Order: sequence, then structure tokens, then C-alpha cells
Amino acid sequence: MANITEPRTLSGFMELLPDRQVIFDKIRRKLEDIYSLYGFYPLDTPILEYSEVLLAKAGGETEKQIYRFNKGDTDLSMRFDLTVPLAKYVAKNAGELTFPFKRYQIGKVYRGERAQKGRFREFYQSDIDIIGDGELSLVNDAEIPGIIYRIFTELGITDFTIRINNRKVLGGLFELFGLGGNEAEVLRVIDKLEKIGGEAVKEELSTLGIDMKAAGELLELLTHKRSNAETIEALSAMAGRSELLDEGVNELATVTSLLSGFGVPDGNFRIDLTIARGLDYYTGTVYETMINAHPEIGSVCSGGRYENLAGYYTNRKLPGVGISIGLTRLFYVLNENGWLCESQKYPSQVLVIPMTEDYARAIEVSQFLRDKGISTQIYFEKKKFKARIGYADKLSIPFCIFIGEDEIKEGTVSLKNMTDGTQEKYSLEDSAAAITKALENAGSTALVKSL
Repeated sequence: MANITEPRTLSGFMELLPDRQVIFDKIRRKLEDIYSLYGFYPLDTPILEYSEVLLAKAGGETEKQIYRFNKGDTDLSMRFDLTVPLAKYVAKNAGELTFPFKRYQIGKVYRGERAQKGRFREFYQSDIDIIGDGELSLVNDAEIPGIIYRIFTELGITDFTIRINNRKVLGGLFELFGLGGNEAEVLRVIDKLEKIGGEAVKEELSTLGIDMKAAGELLELLTHKRSNAETIEALSAMAGRSELLDEGVNELATVTSLLSGFGVPDGNFRIDLTIARGLDYYTGTVYETMINAHPEIGSVCSGGRYENLAGYYTNRKLPGVGISIGLTRLFYVLNENGWLCESQKYPSQVLVIPMTEDYARAIEVSQFLRDKGISTQIYFEKKKFKARIGYADKLSIPFCIFIGEDEIKEGTVSLKNMTDGTQEKYSLEDSAAAITKALENAGSTALVKSL
């Protein structure tokens, strides 16, 4: 017999056992349902792209992390996010699309970075974007937090904060504090504030030739704790000193004033002037979403406004606003901390167990239940009764239906509730009604324990 190769999975690639995969897929479907509710179209771009197309805007660390190879004479790369493929798609199909174009995409991306706990080389991102043609209303920026709020509350996460800022506000403040000219570098440093602290940020800013006093005054303004209204008031007091700052403050005030109309309570959003978002293409509103009790997780949903999505592929101005959820990382954190609802892990709601070798009635029953929208599985294996019932128990299937000779003669089924152990005979129609009612009364369908 030949040697058996050890079954191994590459480091940084996640594989789930069936019960975990069931919950992961339910979370993914929940996101898809919410995106569709807001009018977003699904999109599925290729995992592989021409390297010259995919890497048009890449550079530095990003390009080092790309999985790139040649197939014959073709230079190929695997997508490292869902935004660059979207830019290519919109530029290529702009003549066929209706703007504003709203798309969602949930797909795998690949980054050859060092794998570590909670960070993967292959992972799902869940993105939405609204793309305009020439211009895009600022009201779209206010709708995005409404979508974020619905996503997390419907998953079962309620104690979270959507932190909002505007890049123009930061740019205007940089002008006032004499930090203009190297805004991109300053933004990257400011974006590290929570990770490395204020003193370390001032040190890094000093290496850019920025006066330590000016850096300190700026950080004091950015980090001082105020209410949302007080923050807008403090920024408005600087009106007339920077056109860019005035524009940013007006946009920030407009967006935050509309949030209640989109269903976002005051307690779930906060203006945070330290939010910079490191990616260069954000030009206006920016978002980061934090689970309040677990700040160590970092942002679980982030994004913002950009003025020209596809500038590397077309001269047509295509502004947009969007967010991204690192779905694999979020799921990993929820799973590792025991925050997933175990009641959501079963693949079937009913297991039909034939007690005779005549499977015709079992097949008829299962088809009837499926037509009623009840997920149903038949156990065909010739095992002892204990093994059959044990199968349902191990998979957390909440109901079993037994069909023996008496049930076949009577035209009934024996329905067992695996949760409380009760068992009764029903007509087929009544069994479906009993199952549906019991599932409805089971309580919350939240996928995540209260956070």
C-alpha cells in the first residue's frame, strides 16, 4: 500500500466543520438579504485578473502581498480586495450600467501576508458600494450607517458604535496647523493613534519634519472627548479659516443630522476626528464600526467616500461611497469567543426516520414538508434505533418523524420534539403546522449572542 500523505491545510486558510459552516453561511445569507433590502445588485468578479489591471493602483506593501504568477505568456494576479475589481468592472461596463449603481459582493480575496491568529491569507470580504456618474448625493453617505446598524442588530450585536469622520475636516485642520503638503503621510500616522498612542504618533510626526508643538495641539483637538453636537460646534467655530475645513464640517454635519431618519440611534454613532482610514482614495466621509465591549477586535466594518473610483481605467468621473466587512475575520472572532448562537447550527429542521424497509411513505412525507418550507432530511441507513436518534441529536436537528407500519396504515406520522422529548402522532398537515409553530415559538433567530 502506498504511503498516505498527511492531510494538511495551508497556513492562513480557514476550513470549518459542518456545524460552523452552517452558521457562517447563515450570516452570509443574512448580509445578502439586507443588501437586497436596500436595492443593491449582486456582483461576482473573477478571482484572477490581468496583473496590469489589478495592480494599476497598487504599490509598496500591497504589491508585495499579491499572489502573482504566469500561465503561459499571461501575467496573472489574484484579487487582494473587492474594490479594485469593482473599479475595473464599472469602468468596463459604464455604458451598460444605470447610475447610481448599487452593488454588493461577498467573495474570497487573497493576501500573501504572514498568517497569524485572526488574520488569514484567504478570506471573505463583504462589500457594498454606491457609484455615481459625475456626482453622487451626500445623502448616500448617511444611508450607509443605517445599513451598518441593521446588519449588526439583525445579527444580534447591539452594543456597537459607528465612528464617523470626514477626510476634508482632517485636511482642513492640517492646513490650519501648518501640516499641509504631506497629508497622505500624516493621515497614515494619525490612523495609528489607537494602536500606538498619542506620544508615539507625535514622535512619528516629528520624523516627517512636523513641529512637535503643532502636532500636540492637533492631537489635543482630535482626541478631546465631546458630544456629537459639541464637536460640530467646536469645528464650526473655526469657520472661514480654511475652505476645505468648512466644506468638511458642512458635510459631516449634514450626514450626522440625517442618521436618525435612517434608523440609527444616537447611542450607536459618534463623531470621531481621529478616524483617518489609511487608504489614499478616501476623500470625504469615513466610517469605522467597533464592538464596544471588545475594542481589542478593532474595526469590524469600515469604509467611506471616494471621488473617483475608476480613475486608473477611465477618464469618466465615478464617485462612490461604500463599506467592507472582513467576514472571515469577524466570524473567527465570534467563534473563538463563543459568541455564536448554537441553536443556529443545524442544517435540517426535521429528520424523517423510516422504521420499515418501505421508503415510499418517508419520501412522500419529506417532499410534503419541503414544499411547506421545512428543511427535511431522511435517514436511509440500516442502523439500530439508538444510532438513528443519535444522528439527529449530534446534528442538533430539533425534530424527528418516525414512520412505522402503524403510521403507514393510519396515514399519520409520529413527531418527536428533540428539545423537550415529547412525542405525538399527527396527520401530515398537522405535523407541518406543529413544527412551524414550535420553530416560531423557539424565540430569537439571532446568530450572535448579545454583545
